[in-house]
Amino acid sequence: MRKKYTHLFFDLDNTLWDFKTNSRCAMLKTYELLKLDKGSVKFDVFFDEYCRNNDELWLAYRRKEVTKKELTRQRFQLTFDSLDIDTIDALVMNDMYLKEMPKHSHLIDGAREVLDYARSKGYRLFIITNGFKEVQHEKLKQAGLQNYFEKVFISEEIKIPKPGRGIFEHAIKSSNAKKKNSLMIGDDWEVDICGAANFGINAVYFNRLQQPLNNLTGDVTIIGSLKELFLVV
Repeated sequence: MRKKYTHLFFDLDNTLWDFKTNSRCAMLKTYELLKLDKGSVKFDVFFDEYCRNNDELWLAYRRKEVTKKELTRQRFQLTFDSLDIDTIDALVMNDMYLKEMPKHSHLIDGAREVLDYARSKGYRLFIITNGFKEVQHEKLKQAGLQNYFEKVFISEEIKIPKPGRGIFEHAIKSSNAKKKNSLMIGDDWEVDICGAANFGINAVYFNRLQQPLNNLTGDVTIIGSLKELFLVV
């Protein structure tokens, strides 16, 4: 028998909004606007190096080892330094990239169908996302997703990133939810699933990339596609 949930909390990037595809499209456009494609560094090389630096800096940001300003500058500056690019200002490229990103609105397969279904069944829908407020709100707006959700909880606004307990506690209290009636759905094992489980919320791990699983904890359901949520809620 299905558990009775009333509040569904979704991660945004790579759960509903296809961050991998959209970020690549946005970076390619920015790369071309700055005429980096005329240089010796191929885009794929640039993008792979950027992603490596970005992932490491986001981990440091979640641990409060770097600030937002340091993250946004260093992810490009480190990439420039490693590839011997000295013609572009790191913050200029960062600003262009962030403005370009919400213009690309590819969604994960099944995202809109799942949201339509959940809304038709009377679930209350929310977002809990790590990211910058000016970008996350615009992503939802441009993708036509904002009206599905009663509230959007963004780590920068709350000043506590996932997997910290505080952001989940804030979301539960602000949405008048109860832990036992709440479900977190996300694609990041440590950030979304362990974060929710450590706070006492059941979770659905959207493992679309078929990552190996270690240290299963709490009450976690694993799905490989969003449409499998139809069998859970």
